[in-house]
Amino acid sequence: MSELSTIPLSILDLSFVREGETAGEALHESLLMAQQAEALGFKRFWMAEHHNMEGIASAATSVALGFVANGTETIRIGSGGIMLPNHSPLVIAEQFGTLASLYPNRVDLGVGRAPGTDPRTARALRRQLNLDSDSFPDDVQELMGYFEPAEPGQLVRAVPGEGLRVPVWILGSSLYGAQLAAHLGLPYAFASHFAPAELFQALHVYRERFKPSAYLDKPYAMVAANVVVADTDEEAAYLFSSAKIGVLNLLKGRRGKMQPPVRNADADWSAEEHLGVEQFLKCSFVGGPDTVRAGLETFVKETKADELITTARIYDLDARLRSFELLSQLTVAAEPVG
Repeated sequence: MSELSTIPLSILDLSFVREGETAGEALHESLLMAQQAEALGFKRFWMAEHHNMEGIASAATSVALGFVANGTETIRIGSGGIMLPNHSPLVIAEQFGTLASLYPNRVDLGVGRAPGTDPRTARALRRQLNLDSDSFPDDVQELMGYFEPAEPGQLVRAVPGEGLRVPVWILGSSLYGAQLAAHLGLPYAFASHFAPAELFQALHVYRERFKPSAYLDKPYAMVAANVVVADTDEEAAYLFSSAKIGVLNLLKGRRGKMQPPVRNADADWSAEEHLGVEQFLKCSFVGGPDTVRAGLETFVKETKADELITTARIYDLDARLRSFELLSQLTVAAEPVG
């Protein structure tokens, strides 16, 4: 049986703000994507927390998720992720407890330990600059505790939140998150769409060290990939140039909105620039349906992923929606006939 015919597909949306549009318009585009994803049978629609970035509109992640959840009916919505060091566990428990109360059995809470921004912005978020991640495991367990039924005499409670058992995921791009997810017996999502270097080692550590828990009886790993599907390889490569331009700008410390695609955008790049972008976007599958199907089949087989979450930095909204439509059709086309 084909790998793609059995694996759930999900979407990670950063609510990219295109050149010439507002954050509000980008968030409405996110809703359109979620509605299409629901109609096409995608399992989850996650949004990510980033701050002080002109080209990303999902900084207030729980608010953005509420907007998307209100405009959909069945698809799971969640964070990919909340950067927990930026917040107190109680505040996040209350926010996601509220979402889970309004949209029962549809909410996921993925948490990470990165700041999701630069040090100066992190200081503005937290009012103090303490980037020490040593408290992250304790913060995760405190957060999970708020979703359990309150103990007799418990003085601090998450209302809404307590007793709702909102599913918590550990997100990571290194061995740290893999070890923590395994120790706590939680599902694990690896950010291979931008940090692929330790993907296979992290998955190995997670699976080898996993301890069954009240939340999960066996490992469950989701891997991320950039996926751009178009009618032809050439058209997909053209659409993908927006992502490559965005990554090069990021590596050079330039922030801005998503740029339109450019043919042969990398023609005058240096060898160092090519290498940097290539390493960043290593887990990318770009092309016509047959090309992308072959690449994803190999990727899923090699990673033994339980779920695939995809993102697409495509400037044109119609092309972006078309890409996800074609991606959903790959799973159908991959199923054996008869």
